[in-house]
Amino acid sequence: MMSRNEGPSARRQFLKTAGVLAVGTAAVGSTACQVKEPAQVDESSAARTLGFDRTLLDALAATVLPASLGAAGVRTATDRFVAWADGYDPVAEEMHGYGYSDIRYLPADPAPAWRAQLDALDALSRKSQRVSFAGATTEQRTAVLAAALRDESGERLPTPLGARHIALALLAHWSASPDAWNLALGAQVSPGTCRVLDDARRAPLPLAPAGVSNAVEAKS
Repeated sequence: MMSRNEGPSARRQFLKTAGVLAVGTAAVGSTACQVKEPAQVDESSAARTLGFDRTLLDALAATVLPASLGAAGVRTATDRFVAWADGYDPVAEEMHGYGYSDIRYLPADPAPAWRAQLDALDALSRKSQRVSFAGATTEQRTAVLAAALRDESGERLPTPLGARHIALALLAHWSASPDAWNLALGAQVSPGTCRVLDDARRAPLPLAPAGVSNAVEAKS
């Protein structure tokens, strides 16, 4: 929570950050106390090509995700994105929302386009930087991404499924996660996850220092 002595600038930045995260949560978040595992791939979807070129995807993640996550945090966020994309059920029937009664369906599988975009980033890097995307420096990868995303609006993040480029989808997916909320708010808020009733009136714990798990800190 923000203290009363923080200025308008800090409050505006807080609201801007929380607003961006809230947009993504609508797409990937889950109801509190409802644990969602990646959808099982049934026979009807067995023909789907799963996974990504992890060398390219890891290089992309290291470029677009916050450096403050550290290597382990970036790897975890990337693993979760892959699990979500692999478990996505294309054109599945949506849950009925408020305000409409017609049956609606989810978008088609975005993963093939995202895989093609990874390959395109590598090709663009080889042509413009004379080095593979994975072998490029952070500055070189940033330049490649700037060229690839030059026509994208920078006003706000799309939802992961609404992202037209895998770089934005990866960032949007992480931004909707409990870890992103915790980092933005500086406390273990973890929206969309279970909290026991005894914790309802207790202020959220501060973020655990690097190398210290939340469980260890909660006992201290």
